[in-house]
Amino acid sequence: MALEIERKFLVDTSRLPSLPKPYTIKQGYIAAYNATVRVRIRDKEAFLTLKGLTTGVSRSEFEYPIPLTDAEAMLSQLCERPYIDKKRYLLEHAGHTWELDIFEGENEGLVIAEIELSSEEEAFEKPEWVTTEVSDDPRYRNAYLVKKPFKSW
Repeated sequence: MALEIERKFLVDTSRLPSLPKPYTIKQGYIAAYNATVRVRIRDKEAFLTLKGLTTGVSRSEFEYPIPLTDAEAMLSQLCERPYIDKKRYLLEHAGHTWELDIFEGENEGLVIAEIELSSEEEAFEKPEWVTTEVSDDPRYRNAYLVKKPFKSW
């Protein structure tokens, strides 16, 4: 079983360094019970991901590449609206890769930094642009942002 251990933080955008070229991500969610089912298009690649219930900052995760045309059909036919649209930047800091998500569309104005760890106890150094941790706040989960977009807060 795959296990995702992820911590999320808000970002002070005024302290960000120069950003590299981003990935463009469009993703949607299929209604499910006891799991999150996500369809994601990242540039020209597509994935189907199933995630279990979150305990602390960990949850089971299974991700599979799927044909781009299938992902496009799933997004338009099966997924809730609005979609999650964001630019993702990968930033290296102190031996870890941080994923910086700058949201667009209905979640414009939201900027989140995530770090994936090998254990819940793994030590890491926060970059100066990372502020408040929101790992335990369900409002910052993408599946929640589909139902209650950031612009409506």
